Amino acid sequence: SGLFVAVFNMLYFQVVILAATIMLAYYCEFTDTFTPAQQGFICQDLALSKPDPGPEQDSRIQPIILYPVVAGLPVIMVTTELVLFLMKYKTNNLDNQEKVVVMGDCCYLNPLVHRTFRFLGVYFFGLFSTDIFVNAGQLVTGSLAPHFLSVCQPNYTALGCEETVCFISQSDACTGDPDDVMKARKSFPSKEAALSLYAAVYLGMYIMCRISPSAGHLTRPLLCLSLVSLAVLTGINRVAEYRSHWSDVIAGQVTGGTIAVFLVSFIIIIIIIIVVVVVVAVVVILIIIVVVYLLYYLLHVSSVSFDSHFYFSLSLSLLDENAY
Repeated sequence: SGLFVAVFNMLYFQVVILAATIMLAYYCEFTDTFTPAQQGFICQDLALSKPDPGPEQDSRIQPIILYPVVAGLPVIMVTTELVLFLMKYKTNNLDNQEKVVVMGDCCYLNPLVHRTFRFLGVYFFGLFSTDIFVNAGQLVTGSLAPHFLSVCQPNYTALGCEETVCFISQSDACTGDPDDVMKARKSFPSKEAALSLYAAVYLGMYIMCRISPSAGHLTRPLLCLSLVSLAVLTGINRVAEYRSHWSDVIAGQVTGGTIAVFLVSFIIIIIIIIVVVVVVAVVVILIIIVVVYLLYYLLHVSSVSFDSHFYFSLSLSLLDENAY
C-alpha cells in the first residue's frame, strides 16, 4: 500500500493534466461544441473538384487500424521491455536492483517501473495534445478538402456560376450531406499525418535511447526508418485518395514531429529557442545601428552641402556687387 501511495503522489499532477488534456481532445473530436470557420470557395475550382473518396472506412489506411496502432504500439513496446526485464532477473533479485526514491526514505520504486509510467504518460499526453493542436488548426482555418465541391454539391444555377467564375461565400451554398460538408471543411492540417508522425518520431527516439548498440549497428536505424516510413506513407495515402492537400499533410507532419521532439528533448529545444532569440536580437540591434548611422551620415552630408552652396552663392553675389 505504501508503494501505491507513493506512486499516486508522484503521478498526481501529471494525471490531472493528462485528464484535462483528454477531456479537451474529446470535446474537439466527438462534440459539436466547436465548429470550423465557414470559408468561401470559387465555383468550379479544380483544386476542390476531386472525386469524393467516400467515408474513412473505405480508405486504404482506415482509422480503425491507424488509431489502435498509434495508441497500442507504445504499450506493446513497454510490455516487451517488462517481459525481458523479468526474464533477465529472478524474482528474488528484483529487490537488489537499483531503486529510485519516490517519497522520503520509506518508499522506493524500480527504475523500470518509473520509466514505464513516465514514458506512457508523456506519450499519451503528447498524442492528445497533437490531436488538440490539429483540431484547433482545422477549426480556425476551415480549410477545404480536395473533394469539397463533390460533397458540397452547390447549385451553380442558383448561385449564378454557370457562365462566370465567382467567389461563393454563402453559408447555405451547399446542398450535400451536412456531415460530409462539415468534415470536408476540416482539411488543414491533416490529423492522420500528424498523429502517425508523432508516434513514429517519439517511438523512434525512444528506440534510439533504449536499444543498445550491441544489438547491431543497423537495428536502431532500421526500426526508426521503418516507423517514419509508415508515417510518411500514411500522409502520401491521404493525398493519393484526395482526402488532403500536400500542404495539409506537410503541416500535420510538422506539427506531430515538433511536439514529439519537444516532449523528448524540450531542454534542447528551449536552448535553441533562446539562442535564436539572442541572435535575432543582436541582428536587429546591428540593423538599427546601421540605419541610424546612415541617416546621420545622409543628414550631415546634406547639411554640409547646403552650407557650401549657401556660402558659394553669397560669394558670387558679393563679387557681382564689387564689379558694379
